[in-house]
Amino acid sequence: MPMTDTARAQLQIHFCVLLWGFTAILGKLISLPALPLVWWRMLLVVVALALVPRVWRGLRALPPRLFLGYAGIGVVVSLHWLTFYGAIKLANASVAATCIALAPVFTAVIEPWVAKRPFRPRELALGVAVLPGVAMVVGGVPDGMRVGVAVGALSALLVAVFGSFNKRLVEHADPLTVTGIELGAGTLALTALAPLLPVLMPAFDGDLLAVPGLYDGTLLLVLALGCTLLPFALSLVALRHLSAYSVQLVTNLEPVYAIVLAALLLGEQRELTPLFYLGVAVILGAVFLDPLLARRTAARQPAPGDVQHPEVLGTSEARQVVD
Repeated sequence: MPMTDTARAQLQIHFCVLLWGFTAILGKLISLPALPLVWWRMLLVVVALALVPRVWRGLRALPPRLFLGYAGIGVVVSLHWLTFYGAIKLANASVAATCIALAPVFTAVIEPWVAKRPFRPRELALGVAVLPGVAMVVGGVPDGMRVGVAVGALSALLVAVFGSFNKRLVEHADPLTVTGIELGAGTLALTALAPLLPVLMPAFDGDLLAVPGLYDGTLLLVLALGCTLLPFALSLVALRHLSAYSVQLVTNLEPVYAIVLAALLLGEQRELTPLFYLGVAVILGAVFLDPLLARRTAARQPAPGDVQHPEVLGTSEARQVVD
């Protein structure tokens, strides 16, 4: 029996989310500090996009104001990735992935302000519901990893910021072009930040000019091309056949995939207590409950502020892959 378009799209989205789950694992395996790791990842994607004629056509058609808006978002994206991989280096992949699951909580507060829409009580309740889980996560990690938890929470806050602004602006230009602008601006921002980082965030510092070795270089290529460009292309195809609700449920699995992969490949379960995993269950339970409640209370056409769009490459950690 031939596979339907919807079933194929579901498999494609699950594969995309699995690839995103590997981003945390690769961040742990790559020996580079957070700054050069993120810089190389962004640079490699920008170079790949520069080879696509469609990107240049979109760039020529873009008004200067929009260009500057996307460039500003790209600076926030670069800081998000810097803190995300910084959290991995300061703690581990499981902790960083769990912290990113807090992004919907921050988004519930930030997006109404950015999109100029009312706050929703359900979203505020989501923020309250995850607080016990956050407390358990903090209590379930060794003392030396708690700075990583704080940095991971900052990374999730940055996700909410750039995800909300991207949602507002992304429909005004070609997604590949937007991605090229954002990651290009992010690469330049990190280059400018590099001299200041030893003072501001010494734990993330590293030499941008040092060429990665064969091992790190191979993993960086996998991270940039296999876990960034490939899932983006697949998700654009899959989104033609899936609802926003279906995609949101699948993308909520990304921290689960990352934590399972971290246990299987890195043995991180030996570093964390059962209290950590109980906290993860509370956070993910609240995150999964939100779209379930939304579906029950929103059996209507979405309001103009609710319409969501496919994410761009630079926002893969934002988990905003919705139609």
